[in-house]
Amino acid sequence: MVDYAALPFKPHGCRFEFRSDGSSLITPGYDLPDLWPSIPHLFADRAERFPDRPFVARRELLADGRRGDWRRLRYGDALRQSRALAQAFLDRGIGPDASVMVLSGGSPEHMVVNLAAQMARAPYAPVSVNYALAGGDYARLRHCFAVCRPRLIYADDWRSFLPAMRALREEAALILVTDEAAPGGETIALADLLATPAADAVDASIAAITPDTHAKTIFTSGSTGKPKGVIQTQRILTGVVAQHQAMYEEADHDAHARAFLSWVPWSHVGGNNILPADVLNEAACLYIDDGRPLPGQFAETIRNLGEIHLTEYNSTPIFFSELVGAMEADDGLRDHFFRDLRFLSYGAAGLSQDVFRRLQALAVAATGRGIPIITKYGTTETQGTTIVSRPLESTGAIGLPFAGNVVKLAPVGDRLEIRVKGLTVTPGYLGNDEATAAAFDEKGFYRTGDAARFVDPDRPELGLAFDGRVTENFKLESGTWVHVGALRMALLDRLGLLQDVVIAGEGRGDVRALGWLRPADARRIAGDDLDSAGLAAHPAIVALLAERLTAHNAAAGGQSRRVAALRLLVAPPAGDEIADKGYINQREVQRRRTDEVEALYRGEAILPA
Repeated sequence: MVDYAALPFKPHGCRFEFRSDGSSLITPGYDLPDLWPSIPHLFADRAERFPDRPFVARRELLADGRRGDWRRLRYGDALRQSRALAQAFLDRGIGPDASVMVLSGGSPEHMVVNLAAQMARAPYAPVSVNYALAGGDYARLRHCFAVCRPRLIYADDWRSFLPAMRALREEAALILVTDEAAPGGETIALADLLATPAADAVDASIAAITPDTHAKTIFTSGSTGKPKGVIQTQRILTGVVAQHQAMYEEADHDAHARAFLSWVPWSHVGGNNILPADVLNEAACLYIDDGRPLPGQFAETIRNLGEIHLTEYNSTPIFFSELVGAMEADDGLRDHFFRDLRFLSYGAAGLSQDVFRRLQALAVAATGRGIPIITKYGTTETQGTTIVSRPLESTGAIGLPFAGNVVKLAPVGDRLEIRVKGLTVTPGYLGNDEATAAAFDEKGFYRTGDAARFVDPDRPELGLAFDGRVTENFKLESGTWVHVGALRMALLDRLGLLQDVVIAGEGRGDVRALGWLRPADARRIAGDDLDSAGLAAHPAIVALLAERLTAHNAAAGGQSRRVAALRLLVAPPAGDEIADKGYINQREVQRRRTDEVEALYRGEAILPA
């Protein structure tokens, strides 16, 4: 049994308009509250009301590379520091049209840089950490630099980031800031800027913020080309807060401070939303998780989950597929995780039904009842677009629109594309009018490139189900369309042991797949502590996957849903194959691993019995 009362959501009424051209309009029923004037105004309110509350925390980095105890930044201290830094920015001519780029990941210092930039009206531009640590010619980092043209670049560690900073300094005169100054005066210590006395100029700058002030530039993942700089205004960021306030039951900010734990990168939309919607809105503390749902990096996450009591948790499907294995092996972790938890939510990709079932089984074992699980859907350009406001009984649904946004389903081929207009939709791409024009339809709706359908056409109030990416789908040589998203989820559910799969077959005679094993689950089948290569070749695993693939094909139906062969990949996804949030770029994997694809079509794979 699931505790439906655990979801703190107001009733979600929507208006539906079905048009003769096959399109549909969905208008949310939530009443939208007044927006805050800006994020700096909201932050100042929280800091003045709760100066002694912890705001951002991260474990101290020890000399041996391990993480020690939590280092917490309080709201009051963060306000003083961000005002001082904003004054330092203004003194150096860093304000409107002079952006601040951040190369390193989440930290208390990064948060201060973020808020100070907004106070100075200098667009804040966090980029993927991988771009600065990749070495080589720093092509993606240079591209992002060319888009936002920063005057100041911040990174938390000159030892790691100085080569990238030097590469960017070749492009323009820059102010380079790190937590401590690099030898030779190549960077300024952040502490030196924080010593600047805040003056009236900071208040004047904050007072000059308007809803259209360019607050942030968030870069797309670049899965379909070079990353594009998505403009986020103060209206968008405060709109995210208003959407939360419209949907959630009234929060008691004066009660005990809540905690959020997140590993999601701040350079992407998920991490970008954590600050306004969760942390500031709730006057809560954000604990930064330095673990990752990747081999050898998840132990840090388990450590953090074992210490922090959470009332809600949002992450990506790749994270939950790692977490279920860890909790199945550790009852103490399981019981601690579910003790105070009211609900779980996931986003960025589809959650497999197998992982969904296992999460519910773990919740029942820990508490005697199931846990409400919901999901959100959105893009970098739209922020949160839809949300499921009732506990899911199975995966696939993506819910109904957030307040302030209207969703249109527009026919594209045999699918209905999700298009969005409203409060949290970007005005466009920085410095790229052509891409901006192409991104919106003739009525001003943003084209997401994703498809959806109604869960039940006769009961539209039940919301939408994700129907794959329009751009990922392809045709076989027979002309039959293959819907990649739906087939990917079907394989993950049927085969059970896979972390993720890549669907191949464009222009070929049949569909085949590449996949990665979930190591913990595979080792339970193999009964041995083997490495990835050993697991992929283990007879028990090969036999089980072949059996399950045969069962999938027997029930699949048409040619586009049958998978002629599966080949297991040993090397984990890397580089542009996997986004920072953990979802797989289907086309990039096949482009980089042409030898694996060719081997798959030569028959060097697990074939159905």
